Amino acid sequence: MAVVPTRARGANARVVAAFEDTPGIVPANTASWFNVPLVSHSLGEERPLIESDLLGQGREMQDPTPDVATNDGDVVVPVDVRNFGRWLRLFFGDPTTSGASGAFTHVFKSGARDLPSMSIEIGAPEVPAFSVNRGARGNQLRISQSRSGLLNATCSLICIGETTPTTATVGATTPASLATTRFPQAVGYVRKDGQLLGSVVGADFTYSNNLEKVETIQPDGRIEDSDPGMAQMSGSVNVRFKDRVLLDAATATPPTPMELSFGWNFGTFSLIFVVGRVFMPQAKKPVTGPNGIMQAFNWQGSKAASGSSVVATLINDVPSYTS
Repeated sequence: MAVVPTRARGANARVVAAFEDTPGIVPANTASWFNVPLVSHSLGEERPLIESDLLGQGREMQDPTPDVATNDGDVVVPVDVRNFGRWLRLFFGDPTTSGASGAFTHVFKSGARDLPSMSIEIGAPEVPAFSVNRGARGNQLRISQSRSGLLNATCSLICIGETTPTTATVGATTPASLATTRFPQAVGYVRKDGQLLGSVVGADFTYSNNLEKVETIQPDGRIEDSDPGMAQMSGSVNVRFKDRVLLDAATATPPTPMELSFGWNFGTFSLIFVVGRVFMPQAKKPVTGPNGIMQAFNWQGSKAASGSSVVATLINDVPSYTS
């Protein structure tokens, strides 16, 4: 009987994660680990080599010297009704939760002083090889809206380091799992000052914690941690040019702030990002052909009267994201 090679495949990749009690320390409590629905990832530690600068040794190259380690990468995840709340917690901090009997409202606000960190284990069971990207913090969260397709979020992370691959998982053998029910792109909307904004062809936004790496001198060559900087929200809205709703806001003197919200409703579940104070710069109105004229409005958020530049509200049947 032929032996089947045990090549690693993405379809079988095992991704589990846990929030850390101490940044960079992989949680030992197996009950704290949970499954992570994944589209793709580019995490992993890199340690480049520095070419030798020695002279007088002839024309042959000398041995290189290892440089510092870095572990920055993206994790692309589905924007779903349950699991996505964990990513919101990583980027915004602990939510305020209310409700009961399967209808819970989780409110995440930007600007938290302290943000959590996460350990993310990536495993290839066929090999087997399992390693943990530890001390992961949320730097940028990017979401694009369109009329159809799959709704995903790109989470750009900065990690302290990665553990040496082992043949067995260090997370839970059977981690906690939440059913994955995606929000469809087809049910998305954009609102301006609470009113549905028409003729929107596409939209996108990026929330950033502007993490600053703490690059101290350490014997393992890794960063000490990463600290949050100024919270920032920006994006763009692409519309068919049929009225002056956004044009007037972008050309007003002085600039007129507005509220923009981006959301999805699916049955009793919903997710909405509200940017309470938005400014739009004046934009061009290009004509590129005989068909409909498109106009792209870039925007940037600012601190709202409520004290937060961004408020994300997730309504689902999960009782808590902190226990």
